[in-house]
Amino acid sequence: MKYLDIYNEGAEKLKAAGVNEAALDARLLLEFVCDTDHNTLLVHGDMEVEDEKKERYFECIDKRSERIPVAYITNSCEFMGLDFYVTGDVLIPNQDTETLTEEALRYIHDGMRIMDLCTGSGCIGLSLLRYSNDTHVVATDISDAALEVAKRNADNLGVSDRFMPVKTDIFPEKEDEKFDIIVSNPPYIRTSVIDTLEPEVKKYEPYIALDGSEDGLVFYKKIVPGARDYLYKSGYLFLEIGYDQGEDVRKLMEDNGYKDVQIIKDLGGNDRVVLGCYY
Repeated sequence: MKYLDIYNEGAEKLKAAGVNEAALDARLLLEFVCDTDHNTLLVHGDMEVEDEKKERYFECIDKRSERIPVAYITNSCEFMGLDFYVTGDVLIPNQDTETLTEEALRYIHDGMRIMDLCTGSGCIGLSLLRYSNDTHVVATDISDAALEVAKRNADNLGVSDRFMPVKTDIFPEKEDEKFDIIVSNPPYIRTSVIDTLEPEVKKYEPYIALDGSEDGLVFYKKIVPGARDYLYKSGYLFLEIGYDQGEDVRKLMEDNGYKDVQIIKDLGGNDRVVLGCYY
């Protein structure tokens, strides 16, 4: 069966299943199975595909038709220009979180100590390590499975010697350790909203990494005051937020002694990051 014909059949199946961006996902899955790139569809659509790869492709299409995200099928996701290993034990890194990472990079200098709370795949902390020199990250998560994913990514990116994963509920026990920067993308979706999300999110992404309680603010109420015990004076806290949480988190930070508190918008024009300096 020809490459283009297989692609068209896959795209039609995904479209019938109600998958958004069916054509894109069909192409990405075919490239994953055949180890090809975008140009193959454009230039080599008449290429014959082995039966084994064809069968594997349609197995992937069936999974995507069940609304399993592409990243969980391929166990791969690009973030900040880097390839991250992902499983259903961690949130899939997304472009909104790149806003947080890019903003933190503006404040990072060589040799800094960074803490990444609720690290998941490690995409934030590990990106900060890859794009800086002689920095070190302590990454916390309550999930053993998530920490294993983060460790694997640290190995894959060649920064495991500067990356320390710690299993804990938000903060590590050693309050005498100080950090120049603390970053976090905590769970912040209101509990009542989760059931309204796309099946890819509510059914397959880890609930523990989504649920921010009734008002979506429970983790900020712990992180903002708690971070003061771990930040050097003039250290910075960076938090990803939901589109409608900017003013609430800004006030929380100001009430806890943070100065120069700013709300940063993402590429879509929504409030996405709150940052402040602890004096």
